This record gives sequence, structure tokens and C-alpha cells, in this order.
Amino acid sequence: MDSRHKILVVEDEQAIAMTIRDRLESEGYAVTVAPDGEEGYKLARSGGYSLVVLDLMLPEKDGVEVCRDLRARHISVPILMLTARDQIADKVVGLKMGADDYLTKPFDMSELLARVEALLRRTAPRSEAGASYKIGPFTLDLRRQELVRDGEVTPLSTQEYKLLCYLHEHRGEVLDRDELLTAVWGYDETVYTRTVDVHIAWLRQKLDDSRRQSLIVTIRGRGYKLVDE
Repeated sequence: MDSRHKILVVEDEQAIAMTIRDRLESEGYAVTVAPDGEEGYKLARSGGYSLVVLDLMLPEKDGVEVCRDLRARHISVPILMLTARDQIADKVVGLKMGADDYLTKPFDMSELLARVEALLRRTAPRSEAGASYKIGPFTLDLRRQELVRDGEVTPLSTQEYKLLCYLHEHRGEVLDRDELLTAVWGYDETVYTRTVDVHIAWLRQKLDDSRRQSLIVTIRGRGYKLVDE
């Protein structure tokens, strides 16, 4: 793996942090470890990282706060959130605050590596830098990774952005969850299709489409499609 990729690991359990660091470094990544949320937030805010592996339960500043505050500053670095609790509520809160994916402890290191690689593959800059898409009353700025409406800017997480781009590139087509999971997240295990539903819900919220669902339409038993309003 290209060693130019710098990964920040924010984890207070030293044994887990060192295990993650050693595995990622063995794959050629440059890894920085932060032992608490406050230090992790400061490092992530300074920029230069390709990805952040962020534990949910942290001293000083928990993972949800770190994620929320980074997104509030329009910092779109991909975030893989780790949680020790296998509860949908925790995962949904993390995704709502802008995390791009989640992994529940205990996990196999090969699974973490697969998630990291999938997120990095989906983060390559687009050649259409400076271009934009029209989606209903919104403009999707491809360079800034933002939705704009009447001068008001709404930032998108990396996965929200990539999901919306994929929907736009296949406008009018019915896309099932497995296709979206493979195309946007880079893996195809059907157990994770809930991830797609959660991100669709947050996109609808940001597009002011939660109630009408006239932009992103659910095709029952099949999937989703983006339509012209």
C-alpha cells in the first residue's frame, strides 16, 4: 500500500492501539496514535491524514463529539468508527455525526484492513474538480464536497458525497443495496446493507427530502433511485 497514506488512530486502549498501528504499518501506512479524543481531534483538525480510525468511547472527548466537531469545521477526512457495543443506536449516532463506516469490537484485523482499504479507494479526488451537479433545488459542488442552496452550504461526509455522486451518475436507474454497498463502500457482505439505509436517510435530510422523498425514491423490494424533481 502507498506509504503516502497517513492514518490517525484514536484509541485509548494501548494494546488495541498498538495492534492496529503495527498491522497498518506492516501494510505500508504511516500511522499516528492519539490516546484520547481531545488530542485526536486536534491532530485530525490539523489535516494531512487520509483516514481516521476513531474509537467511540474515549477519555476527554468521546468519538461522537470528535466526529461531530470535525464535520462542523467542514473537515471531510474519512472516519472509521470503532465501538465496543453491538447496538444499532450507537452506530446510527456515529453515522449521523458524519462517520463513514463502523466496526464493532472485537474485530478481526483483516476486517479492519479491508474497511480501511475500501474507504481509501473511495476517497480518490475526482477529475471533474470544480464541476457541479444539479439535484433538485441544490447544487452539488464536487470540489468542495458540499450541497449549496440559495447560498446556504451543507457539508457532506465522504460516504454521503460518494453515495450521492453514484446516485446522480445513475440517475433514473433503480439501484439495489448490494450494488450501492459494493460501489460506494467497496465490500459486498449483505449484513451491512443497513449502512446504505442509514446514509440514504441522512442524504434525504440534507436534501430536505425526508418527508416527500421526491428526489431519492424508495422502490419497494428493489432499492433506491434518484429522480428529477
